[in-house]
Amino acid sequence: MLCDNGLEIRELPGATVTRAAAHFNRHKRLTLNDCFALALAQDIDDSILLTGDSALRTVAERNGIEVHGVLWVTDELESHGIASPRKLYDALRLLHDDPLVFLPDDEVQRRIRHLARLF
Repeated sequence: MLCDNGLEIRELPGATVTRAAAHFNRHKRLTLNDCFALALAQDIDDSILLTGDSALRTVAERNGIEVHGVLWVTDELESHGIASPRKLYDALRLLHDDPLVFLPDDEVQRRIRHLARLF
């Protein structure tokens, strides 16, 4: 379903893997997967890196990469009419109630209240 809606699966060329390894050696707070995502975002013009990790966000922004988080995605889905307010409400409730998800409570609650008024 994701691929049908524009998600692309890409292989990393050797030069990109080398750059990811260099990021990994330089930025101790990033995981190797973070570094692969960072290097790939550098390769793709006008890419947006989606992360909630503050260390990855900082490094990406320093490298001129546009970075956003999950709440930005829900805002975009709403503003473009891609997902119904009810679906977004349900998704945000699930995220809010999951102890392994770390999002700013006040921002999540604000969006939940807003969406609840729309259905």
